[in-house]
Amino acid sequence: MNNQIPPQLPFRTEALENADIIASARTIIHEGPICDNCLGRQFAKIASGLTNEKRGEILRSVLEAELKEGKCWLCNGLFENFDAWALKALETLKGYEFDSFLVGTKVNGMLLENEELLWEIAGAAYAEPLKAELNREVGKRIEHETGKIADFDRPDLVVILNLVTEAVELQINSVFIYGRYRKFKRGIPQTKWLCRECRGKGCDRCDFTGKMYAESVEELIGGSILEEFGGVVTVLHGSGREDIDARMLGSGRPFVMEIKEPKLRELDLKWLENKVNDENKDKVEVLELQYVKREAVAKIKNAKVDKTYRAVVSLKTDVLEEDLRSALDNLIGAVIEQRTPLRVVHRRADLVRKRKVYDARLISFEVPIVEFKCDGGLYIKELISGDNGRTIPSLSELLGTEAEVKELDVVDVAI
Repeated sequence: MNNQIPPQLPFRTEALENADIIASARTIIHEGPICDNCLGRQFAKIASGLTNEKRGEILRSVLEAELKEGKCWLCNGLFENFDAWALKALETLKGYEFDSFLVGTKVNGMLLENEELLWEIAGAAYAEPLKAELNREVGKRIEHETGKIADFDRPDLVVILNLVTEAVELQINSVFIYGRYRKFKRGIPQTKWLCRECRGKGCDRCDFTGKMYAESVEELIGGSILEEFGGVVTVLHGSGREDIDARMLGSGRPFVMEIKEPKLRELDLKWLENKVNDENKDKVEVLELQYVKREAVAKIKNAKVDKTYRAVVSLKTDVLEEDLRSALDNLIGAVIEQRTPLRVVHRRADLVRKRKVYDARLISFEVPIVEFKCDGGLYIKELISGDNGRTIPSLSELLGTEAEVKELDVVDVAI
């Protein structure tokens, strides 16, 4: 966005003295009062190293034409107020932390019509749109005053000059933080669940909270960091999710927390990690926090992961320890054909999915505790129970007795 020209490059003005260019400029000037910016902008692709205002001055000098009295009919005096827009933008930016920015403009209908009318009269072969010049010139002033850089690909925020409302608006790009979380308490979903009855409005069923559950991992972590960043809302993007009644232990589950519209962007993440953990003791803990780009969300969502589960199992009839070990051995390396479990078929397509078990071990026999390492997406409760024959093979089928999970923990998510 910096429009400064190296001093060793001379301004090239000869092209502006071309007969066709002069004739076109004369046509434009005869339409009515027009400022040098708007006149020069119609020839922005000619004579490198000049501002549009300077192009306009040169053309007016060549034509020996004076400025006609009155506001520029094309921009309605807009380019007399560059500094006013820049000051308004700088005032709006106060309190926001950013390293890079971009300027955009919402143009009102009258200015668009004026510009299109002029292009019909004089042609647009060499012209630059009005908003492109406004973006650049205001951007140069913001760069100069703040020392921040313009970034056309991935700015921290976008300054929007709204010519319709005459206000400056900000589009703040999100901050993304990668980490892993552990969940120590059962009964907490990963993200907020809206009440099925009222869809978040509040009703008797949800005690007018609008939620199915009082708290979630997303809300616990987000509640500890949102105010620190001065953001509007947080969104947790997890690498899969554990059941509400399952704990997430071991290495923790990878996630990316998105903070939308933050005022601050660079907090000490070790300090933030300690704050989250201190405020959510016995519920949630976060590890390995680090800043990442937006692409990290898709990366953890699409990554192929292996998971390790530990389950306390209830058996309807007594079985021998050797039979239980044998049944688990038979599951190692098995490809499980699992039809969508009955408990989730209301929200997932009713399909048969194939998943593999990589390891199955008996941790304890007196109170049966088993551990499985398997593909992500394998429902462990149904691997154990069989889900009325919807999961084949299952521990229940191999043992010849009903088996069900009493407690379930996720102990590793490998990504």
